[in-house]
Parts: sequence; structure tokens; C-alpha cells
Amino acid sequence: MIRRSQVKGKCEILWARMERKPFAALIGIIFALLVPLEAEANPYLAKAGERPVAVRIATCAVSGGFTHLYAGLDNRIFDKYGLKLELIYIRGSGASLAALSANEIQFLFCAADATIPGMATGIEAKLVATPLVGLPYVLVARKDIKRPEDLKGKSIGVTRPGDLSARLSRAVLKKFNLTTEEVLLRSIGGSQSERYQAMVADIIQAILVTPPLEVRAKNDGFNVVYRLAEMNLPSVYSSLHTNSKMIREQHETVQRTVAAFAESIQFVEKNPDKAKASLAKALKLKDQEALESAYNAYAKEIVNRSMLVPIQAVTESVEIARESGTAIRKKAEEIVDNSFATQLEKSGFLKDLWGSDLQKRPK
Repeated sequence: MIRRSQVKGKCEILWARMERKPFAALIGIIFALLVPLEAEANPYLAKAGERPVAVRIATCAVSGGFTHLYAGLDNRIFDKYGLKLELIYIRGSGASLAALSANEIQFLFCAADATIPGMATGIEAKLVATPLVGLPYVLVARKDIKRPEDLKGKSIGVTRPGDLSARLSRAVLKKFNLTTEEVLLRSIGGSQSERYQAMVADIIQAILVTPPLEVRAKNDGFNVVYRLAEMNLPSVYSSLHTNSKMIREQHETVQRTVAAFAESIQFVEKNPDKAKASLAKALKLKDQEALESAYNAYAKEIVNRSMLVPIQAVTESVEIARESGTAIRKKAEEIVDNSFATQLEKSGFLKDLWGSDLQKRPK
């Protein structure tokens, strides 16, 4: 693939020849400027006349954290890469991983913090890209709870014992020297929205949510008590998963999917209105403040342009799962495959996509 630096070099040589053969050199400069642009084209795009590859991708929730997938689908970014994605929703990380392991779906987009314990037990799946790294969770609570210490004698709603909501809730309690004897972790099940309704009904008094649900809580008169980002816990959020069968038999499809997600990250950052429109459609949300909150959280605050899965954070998450009683059978290195994200950098794709902004934080 011919790079821009090579174009510059050719032009400098041609300019030097201008004095001897002006017309011929001018034609050469035009050719050098135009032809390499075609040669420099994204190497992962579908070739002319190529038949699209049909694959199924699932999300384990309906979340603002999947902004890049929603926007990529709505704006046909995946189509450019020869991918015909069928999006389905499977509630919960456990059922989603089971479907991936059985190749009923070929990709899963889900918070890796939720899937790592299951993968570490031996479920057949691999993390191949992580667009978001960090904890966007917020503790919201009823009006009489204004600080974490006010949780004494109250209850926090979680999905079920041992899941991500329960693990994070325990981490918050530990942070503020509270115990599960002082604060009950009550299994409610369901989605964040369903658990939120349980808080509204005073069945529970607090819940961990992700943007934009904290905006709704604030507008409903509840309190934003604590933002978990302040804890600096190892966190691997929205991530692309696949299985060994896909890596072995459809390696190029996996590579193209990772590349398409990388372009979706850039598209979302450069096109906030279109990204918010996709969010509004997926979340069935019209509140502009809520959309802004979600966009800021997932397009700016915790975005990971390199898409490399942070192996150290995965290792720490595996150890946390082990300490919680999970029967660990795999090391972090066995559930991560960073070769696809690494290839994007080696090929110059990410540099061409971002330029000097690749390592910068979004504004």
C-alpha cells in the first residue's frame, strides 16, 4: 500500500524536474497526487463485486455503551467492509456467551466486565477489541440518601448475586467501609430500567446505572450519589467478542469487523448529531440532556481509539472473579486476542484514520 509520505517524495522529485520539462512534470505531479490515493485506500474494505458476508452480532443489553455499533449500522459503515450484520438482542452476559460459544451468533458486543468471569471459567469466547475502557456507572438513590454513608439500613438493587452489578455494588460498599450486613444487596433481576422502577417503588433504595439513566433519575428528583469512575478500578467495558471457529475459519471477517468498529469510533466522534440520532432510536429516547450525557460518556470520556484490549485490566478482573469464588480455568492471555487491533496499527489504518489524534483524548 502506497503511503502519503511516498506521495510527498514523488512530488518533490517531480517539482525538481519542472525547470527541464515543465509540462511533463506537471502531468506527473497530478498523477502522483491522484493515483496513490486509490492505492492507499483502506485495505479492509470490500472489493468491487464482492459478495457480503452475513454474520449475526448480539448485544447483551440495550445500552448507550453500544453507541458505536448502533451508529455503524445506521450509517452503513459495516456494509463498506463487506459485512451484512444481523443485530439481535440476548438478555444477559451468560446467555449471550452461550450463544457465541455455540456459534449461534458470530459476534457479541457486551461489557467485558460482565463476560470475563464466564470466559475465565472456560466458556469458549475471545475478546478481540475494546472500544470503551473505564467505568461509566453511577450510583443513584432515593431522596433521603445523599451520600454513600446514608445507605446504612437500605438496599441496593442488583441483577443477581455474583453478577457485575453485584460486584460493583460490593466495591462501592468496601470503598466507604460499609458491609453487606449494613446494606442489603437485593436481587431484582431484569434490566437497569426495570431495577430503576423498583427504586421508584421503594422496593430498593439505590441502584447502579449507566448514562443516560442517571439524567432521568436526577429529573425524577433522585440523587446522583457517587460516580464509580472515581474508584479507578480495572474496567473493560463495551468489547467485541467472537469465538475460535470464527478466528480459525473466517479470520478476514473478524479483521474487517474490528476495522469497521474502529471507523465507527471515528464516525461517532466526528458526527455527534448522527450518533445521538442512533442513540435516540436504539434507546427510544427524546430527552436531549440524556442524549448528551450518553454521548459524552461513550464518545468522549472512556473511548479507546486503539481498540486494544487492556490485558492488565483483564488479568485483574480475572483475579477479582477468583477471589469472589469463581472457578477460574483460563488466564487472561487465553481469553484475549489482540492480533486484530494490532494489525490495524501495523497496517497504518489507524494512523490514516486519526492522524496525530490517535493517542489524544477526545475533546
